[in-house]
Amino acid sequence: MKAVLIDDELNNLNNLRALLETYCPQIEVCSIAQSAEQGKAALYMHQPDLLFLDIQMPDQDGFSLLSSLTKYDFEVIFVTAYDQYAIQAMRFSAIDYLLKPVNIIELQAAVARAQKQRQLKVENKQVAHLMQWIEAQSRKEELQIALSTTQETRLVKTNEIIRCESSNNYTTFFLNDKTNLLVSKPIYEYDELLSDYGFLRCHQSHLVNQSFIRSWQKEYGDFLLLIDGTQVPISRGKREVVKKALRL
Repeated sequence: MKAVLIDDELNNLNNLRALLETYCPQIEVCSIAQSAEQGKAALYMHQPDLLFLDIQMPDQDGFSLLSSLTKYDFEVIFVTAYDQYAIQAMRFSAIDYLLKPVNIIELQAAVARAQKQRQLKVENKQVAHLMQWIEAQSRKEELQIALSTTQETRLVKTNEIIRCESSNNYTTFFLNDKTNLLVSKPIYEYDELLSDYGFLRCHQSHLVNQSFIRSWQKEYGDFLLLIDGTQVPISRGKREVVKKALRL
């Protein structure tokens, strides 16, 4: 896989290139750039399979660079310092990111996922969705979340999700059109991601959209009854959290 690296700090570029050469032999670094302008030229010249992109750069940031492109026929891995807004945007869009300093195991895992996705030879819908997410945030619109299954990346509005249920490191999303989506990420990631959008963690294995809660049943233990008839357990440790969230 051909890769382009964009970061305004030369030390960061050299370090990442060294890590890729040592631990990711399937990657050929064909160009590095220290600005968005140089990076855009490198993308057009080399037509890479993979882009490693810093977000915070002078003159033009990584998001602005992507929004200036007309198509996304490459995979993207962001390499950035911690930025809560940026990380939320990337997680909503199911895009890989690495925090500086780069962890070798996380780097190898991100590259492996990019390689698998690149084999499909399709336009990168996650990046297109990222641009839509940022624009929707500025207009305070209803947000979509990108859910990557083995077959597709499905864009789902948060108000279409009834509940989430975990099984080890997998999470199943139950939608109001009666479809289920199995995603290979643990539920705690979505708990953090969706907590600002009306979702409530009532149990270690369950996350529910409060808009779909019909009642709290107490006859045979504590359960939330949802409008689709599903009973979701409330764990003992979450009773007060649920009570406060539902104002009971």
